[in-house]
Amino acid sequence: MKIKRLSVVIPAYNEIKTIRRILEEVDGVNLRGVEKEVVIIDDGSSDGTREVLRKLPKKYVVEFHKENRGKSAAVKTGLLKTTGDLVIVQDADLEYDPNDYLKMLKPFERAEADVVYGSRFKGEGPHRMIYFSNMIANKFLTFLSNLFTGYNLSDMETCYKMFRGDLIREIAPTLTATRFGFEPEVTAKLSKRKVKLYEVGISYYGRTIEEGKHIRFRDGLKAIWEIIKYNKFSKTTKKT
Repeated sequence: MKIKRLSVVIPAYNEIKTIRRILEEVDGVNLRGVEKEVVIIDDGSSDGTREVLRKLPKKYVVEFHKENRGKSAAVKTGLLKTTGDLVIVQDADLEYDPNDYLKMLKPFERAEADVVYGSRFKGEGPHRMIYFSNMIANKFLTFLSNLFTGYNLSDMETCYKMFRGDLIREIAPTLTATRFGFEPEVTAKLSKRKVKLYEVGISYYGRTIEEGKHIRFRDGLKAIWEIIKYNKFSKTTKKT
């Protein structure tokens, strides 16, 4: 696959402490001739993030939600604004390293992949050791998702998902999740299309709740229902 442009979708909600740095890191990645398009969606921030984004150069595509609608809603807005041959979702909180983009590009270049997931449970990069309970929850949710989809993923809940641009822009209008349901919903919809999905190991610099992590225990419980709902009750979309 000839890749000319990678679109990076960054949902942001009250990320004043990290938004400047993540943009610097994304800008600083050398993709060896692949152009970057950066699409940022502010999801109703109230801590000054919006003011920072309003002052960004015009090279960035910036959209604002009038009120907080949830990460998944922000991701959907961003996906629909992209134009790249490939699209990746990038959290604004510095947990994920943009230098891993290069690893994720390889299956597209070599094997004509449709989608590549970046697994926090594989690879040799740095992995911060926090919250054993979160690790168990992530592995359980991945296991449950795999039961329905037939995949053998190690990390369904990862933020780093890189898609063929035309594929995800076709799926994006059908997405209905708002808070943190994007991961199980898009995985379910990909499985129904029989896409060529790969997984590569990535680094992970996790945050604690005190450091600003937004996801909570109730989101994990909701994810169980979302896995069941999107796999069993959602309509099958066009095969790719």
